[in-house]
Amino acid sequence: MVSVFSCTIVEPVMASLLEPFTVSFVVRSLIGGVLLAAVCALVGVWVIARGMTFLGEAMSHGMLPGVAIASIFGGNLVVGAAASAFAMAVGVNALRHSREFGRDTSIGLLFVGMLSVGVIVVSHSRSFATDLTAFLFGDVLAIRWPDLLLLAAAVVVVAAASAVCYRPFLALTFDPRKARTLGLRPEIANAVMLALLTITMAVAFSVVGTLLAFGMLIAPSAAAMLVARRLPAVMLTSFGIGSAATVIGLWVSWYAATAAGATIAAVAVLMFFGILGARRVTTAVRRRPSPAFTPTPKPASEGSL
Repeated sequence: MVSVFSCTIVEPVMASLLEPFTVSFVVRSLIGGVLLAAVCALVGVWVIARGMTFLGEAMSHGMLPGVAIASIFGGNLVVGAAASAFAMAVGVNALRHSREFGRDTSIGLLFVGMLSVGVIVVSHSRSFATDLTAFLFGDVLAIRWPDLLLLAAAVVVVAAASAVCYRPFLALTFDPRKARTLGLRPEIANAVMLALLTITMAVAFSVVGTLLAFGMLIAPSAAAMLVARRLPAVMLTSFGIGSAATVIGLWVSWYAATAAGATIAAVAVLMFFGILGARRVTTAVRRRPSPAFTPTPKPASEGSL
C-alpha cells in the first residue's frame, strides 16, 4: 500500500518540484540567489535598524547612470553600478549635516537627479527600451559562473567587515553619541556601512536589476525582525527567508512563465506580509481575554439551616 502511494503520488510530486533545478542555468540562478540572500541579510538588517531604508531605495535607482555609461562603453555593469552607488553615498554623506534642508531631502534630490541622468544617457542609445528594461529588472536566469564568483567574493568581504565592525555598528545604531564616547569612531563606522550598502546594491543589481534589488535587501530582513530579536539571529533568519524566496520564486517562474527576478522579489515581499499577518493573529489570540470563570454555588447543607 505504501509502495503504491509512493509511486503514484509522492514520486511525481517530487519530480515536479525538482524538475526546474535539473537545468544548468536555473541551478546557477539558485546559487546566485542564495549568495545574494546572504549579502542582503548581512546588510539589510543594519539598513532597517538605522532607518536607512529610503537611502537603500534611492541607491537602487541611482545606480542607473553608472550602469548605462558602462553599457555604452562596453564596461563591466557591476563596476558601473558600484561607482554610481558610491557617488550617491558620498553625496548623501556630504549633505547629511546641511542646515538648509534635511537628510531625506538630500537623498530625494540625489535620487531624482541620478535617475534622470541615467534615463537621459540610456535614451541616446539605439535600443532604449530593451536596455532600460534590462537595467531595471535584470535577468537572474542569465547569471554566469564569473557572476557567481563575484557574488561569493562580495559575501566574504561583507561578512568580514560586518564581523570586524559589529560593535561599532551596534553602538552607532542605538546611540551615536555613546559610540563616540566609547571611542568607536561613528564617522568611520558610518562610512563602512555605506560602503557595504554600496557593494550589496551593486551585486544585487547583477542578479535582480536596480528596481528589484531593493526588495531583496529589505523584505527578508524586515520579515526576520518580526520573528527574531538578537541581531545575529535576525541575520540568519533573513538569510533563510531570502533563500526560500529564491527557491520558491524560481519554481513559480518556471511553471508560470513569469520573470524570474521579479517573481523572487515578489515572493520575498509576500513572505513578509504572510509573517506579519501570522504575527498579528497570534498576538490578537494571546491578548484575547479568557472567559470569566463563575463557580457554581454549592447547595446549602441541612446542618447550616
